[in-house]
Amino acid sequence: MLLLNPKKYKDRNYPDARSKEIMLKTIEFFEKKGMKKMKEDTFSFQFTYDFAEFVKKEGIFETLFLPKGYGGPDQYYSTYRMYEFSEITGFYGTAYWYMYHVSTLGLDPVFLGDNEEMKHKAVETLRKNPLCAFGLSEKEHGADIYSSEMKLYPQPDGTYLARGTKYYIGNGNEASTITVFGKIADTDEYVFFVADSKHPKYECVKNVIQAQNYVSEFILHDYPVTDADITSRGQKAWDDMLNTINICKFNIGSGATGIVTHSFYEALNHAAHRNVYGKFVTEFPHVKRLFMDSYCRLAAMKLFGLRATDYMRAASEDDKRFLLYNPIMKMKVAIQGEEVHEMLWDIIAAKGFEKDNYFSQAVMELKGFPKLEGTRHVNMALIAKLLPNYFFNPKPYPEVKKMNGPENDDFLFKQGRTRGYGKIQFHDYNLAYNSVNLPNVNVFKEQIKAYTEFLMASGMALGEQMLNDFDFLLAVGEIFTLVAYGQLIIESARLEGIDDDRLDMIFNVFVRDFTRYAVDIQGKSSATQAQKDACFKMIKAPVHDAEKFERVLKNHVYSLVDAYQMNP
Repeated sequence: MLLLNPKKYKDRNYPDARSKEIMLKTIEFFEKKGMKKMKEDTFSFQFTYDFAEFVKKEGIFETLFLPKGYGGPDQYYSTYRMYEFSEITGFYGTAYWYMYHVSTLGLDPVFLGDNEEMKHKAVETLRKNPLCAFGLSEKEHGADIYSSEMKLYPQPDGTYLARGTKYYIGNGNEASTITVFGKIADTDEYVFFVADSKHPKYECVKNVIQAQNYVSEFILHDYPVTDADITSRGQKAWDDMLNTINICKFNIGSGATGIVTHSFYEALNHAAHRNVYGKFVTEFPHVKRLFMDSYCRLAAMKLFGLRATDYMRAASEDDKRFLLYNPIMKMKVAIQGEEVHEMLWDIIAAKGFEKDNYFSQAVMELKGFPKLEGTRHVNMALIAKLLPNYFFNPKPYPEVKKMNGPENDDFLFKQGRTRGYGKIQFHDYNLAYNSVNLPNVNVFKEQIKAYTEFLMASGMALGEQMLNDFDFLLAVGEIFTLVAYGQLIIESARLEGIDDDRLDMIFNVFVRDFTRYAVDIQGKSSATQAQKDACFKMIKAPVHDAEKFERVLKNHVYSLVDAYQMNP
């Protein structure tokens, strides 16, 4: 079964007993809590202390977050396991997911750093208080991390006093391990150090949003720091900051997938049992199409996430392909989640506002996901740097197998310098596309060919266009992203046993997306005439097959009616 169903999760193949225990106990926690209490907590903006206590009691973050060599003898860090937990917590509520997400953000700079004593101290702290925080952004600078005003002021005895403010910091009210990014005052050298929210020189000002999750503003008032509190400095601190984001932004796509999956079940159950004008809602042609497109987009989100996980786990100094798939996971998957949710809302209409269902909270929470850990523009700018090598300079790699075992993801905590990004090479995307002979995949391949002709017609001027016009960059980048997205989905479909009918229907959606993006480029004021002419070749209609549509709808979409409903 492709989509997450907590009622059937015990049937999954787990790499070890501890992994199974974590996932099933987490599901049990939420199902015992029930929908009614979960919604009461949501609307009362009650911080998720119960979840924090559960995580502490079960030692969950200790198992999930620590790399090999720390924690117990069988400890390992697995992106696949993190994906599963992220999807499950997203499925039940953003506040729980967010507590998890910002905790791993907060802890990772310690294990990327070079302070071995601090790593062991962080392990002990995690057992006493599993909540961590990532002190990066500031109110006046936002994503402009070059302009950090948090400073460590050297003292005559060789220690430091930290002064400054951080803003939009999750778990800042309770975290005991807060990794704070700043600069040494007299040298402007970057530095990462650890602070504790319970220290008297730490002031938690407020929660800057109105929600269960605590997104803090905090101030350090001459907070004492020694070398023992510093995890890294200089170029290493800068690299650790970026590499932390590289690792953890992956959670955003899996969290969004969990949210939308829960909403999908609710919408499907409601529509299947609601009779209007003498018909059940699921019988109306437009509703069939909306459910089909919703399922295809959601299935694609899951398939991409599973395969991108493999590339995260297989990463090495010679294989950094994950640095393309990672921002796609963060940006594309999260935005696809929004699209799915809007279609589901069109189906259930006013039901989506009701306070007693999950859908109404998902409406508010899902909107924030594409805006976390860098905006769409920031992530697309990163992706666009990889475009030339992806299309025109492939490199052979050993095939990456499905990696859901108990291996430690060694490279993620040994990434080193964040340079040479534009030099990363990829395996030939044609290998995946040519392995499939399906009507809509074949149309999509024609569109890819037309897109490469567009790129060649643009020549070297394309880079300058995208650099000077972010609106144009987003339009061109959407198609590049879609090609890489589809590539991994084809690879994943083979590994996950997805039948040809479903895969072809997924690409029916993608052909339409490709056309939409091509029309968008064509309408840009900065597009040249040659580029506009090339865009015409990308505009194609999908191949419609009524029998295939009905087969997939019956066997894979409407077969999920009443497959899941949260305990009341």
